[in-house]
Amino acid sequence: MTLNEKAASLSQKQIVGLLEENQRLVHVQEEHDQEKVVFLQEKKALEERLREVEHQLEWFKRQLFGRKSEKRIVEETDQQQLFLGKFLDVDETPPPPTETIKSYQRRQRRKQPLPGSVLDQGLRFDETVPMEVVEIPPPEIEGLDPSQVEMVTEKVTYRLAQRPGSYVIVKYVRKVAKLKATQKLVCAPAPSSVFEKSYADVSFLAGLLIDKFCYHLPLYRQHQRLKDSGIVLSRTTLTNLVHRTVDLLEPIHYANLSSILQSQILAMDETPIRATRIKEKKRMKTAYFWPVYGERDEVAFLFSLSRASPVVKEVLGSFGGVLLSDGYKVYDAYVKAVERIDHAQCWTHTRRKFVEAEHAEASLCRTALEILGRLYEVEEEIRKQNLRGNAKLHYRIKYSTPVVDRFFTWLKNTAREHILLPSNPFTQAANYAVKREASLRVFLQNPDVQIDTTHVEREIRPLAVGRKNWLFCWTEIGAHYVGVINSLLATCRLHGVDPYTYLVDVLQRIDTHPAMEVHRLTPRLWKKEFAHNPMRSDIDSRKYQ
Repeated sequence: MTLNEKAASLSQKQIVGLLEENQRLVHVQEEHDQEKVVFLQEKKALEERLREVEHQLEWFKRQLFGRKSEKRIVEETDQQQLFLGKFLDVDETPPPPTETIKSYQRRQRRKQPLPGSVLDQGLRFDETVPMEVVEIPPPEIEGLDPSQVEMVTEKVTYRLAQRPGSYVIVKYVRKVAKLKATQKLVCAPAPSSVFEKSYADVSFLAGLLIDKFCYHLPLYRQHQRLKDSGIVLSRTTLTNLVHRTVDLLEPIHYANLSSILQSQILAMDETPIRATRIKEKKRMKTAYFWPVYGERDEVAFLFSLSRASPVVKEVLGSFGGVLLSDGYKVYDAYVKAVERIDHAQCWTHTRRKFVEAEHAEASLCRTALEILGRLYEVEEEIRKQNLRGNAKLHYRIKYSTPVVDRFFTWLKNTAREHILLPSNPFTQAANYAVKREASLRVFLQNPDVQIDTTHVEREIRPLAVGRKNWLFCWTEIGAHYVGVINSLLATCRLHGVDPYTYLVDVLQRIDTHPAMEVHRLTPRLWKKEFAHNPMRSDIDSRKYQ
């Protein structure tokens, strides 16, 4: 029976039933289609989420197990491949002379003097290092009369030694005398100190600050070292001494900041610090230090509880010039609100985005990094030739500008030729660079603008290392003091000033120094005016046995 005959034999009720079943199947198919669309959307979202998680995993792996340096290792493609048989050839040349040491043979090695070393053993030191001489006579002349021995020459051996502790108690003995003529008792006045009736000498105060903020030794460890040296002093006393000493240095810090803000080019960054305990949540707040780097190699660390744009406005005030920063949005928002500032941005942060995206798009990121590598080769050549001013500007225009043009042209062409998702790490890196093209080109117009902010990050590093040791600041005022002392110590390093000599001099001088001339005590000006004849502590200026 054909289909037409079967259809003709169906009753009206059967036809209605078939139509209802067909309609039900259509609804089921539509539901399946909708479920399929939802499934595909969920699958796409999960795949995108998986790529993000893989990207995060790769980042954490690099942080835990990878190289911390951003310097790339360029592989040579034309090197000959080594094969195992090459190492199986018998060397017919005679072996080098050997000397028997215990039960095995070892090649004779001659110690070569290190370049620039004072001694052939490679030990380097200058005349400021204290030296103790230990004379060792030959045992054969012991008991002989000096007339029976003639000293021909002497052999000298140097060794580096260390005492368990470096603390010294200075005992001042002031004689009391009576003048017979007038029967008057006379006595020398007590030696002056930074803090009245304090047991701490200026050398101890300077060492306390340097040990904590230069060598990252928390106060509780210094307290342990004092105890091991036989000196009992409470940790509260150490904390109070640090606060009182830094409080004396605070005006110099603000004078240093004032000098920085007079620059035409400023570099700025921010780094987190845990400070001030939240009692309700029983944890520390996340606050920030804002380092500001001036064109005269001075840096100041300003503490704030916020990372928002009002902090930038408060710090910079009426500054007008070039602001160099990373891609954090608050800097761009501030520059747009203030017309007198040109915004330059960091090429290292741009490059870092492509380094992080290399696992996702290896070929494209490798090309981008090669172009940016050429940009840094030009900067290295500028440093080698010691170019300044117009010579540096012309060199950048001639060699750096074509590289920058090529980089952005390649990025825009790549975005058109390769269809990549917005969540793709390479797309994000490319968008980061293209969005900031105008700011990234500022260094081509001003020779005094650096290509990146690595000089600021370099000054943050000691603070970050110290943060891993003393962990947090218990109070906001304590965090402010950390910024004050780090500002002065970092500026000392930038100008080649010994921090200990600087602090010992300034802490004794600041009490009588005119307040209107406090700027002369900043490390940059102190080096010019006082470094040739600094004030010393008694332990340094007098020879105590």
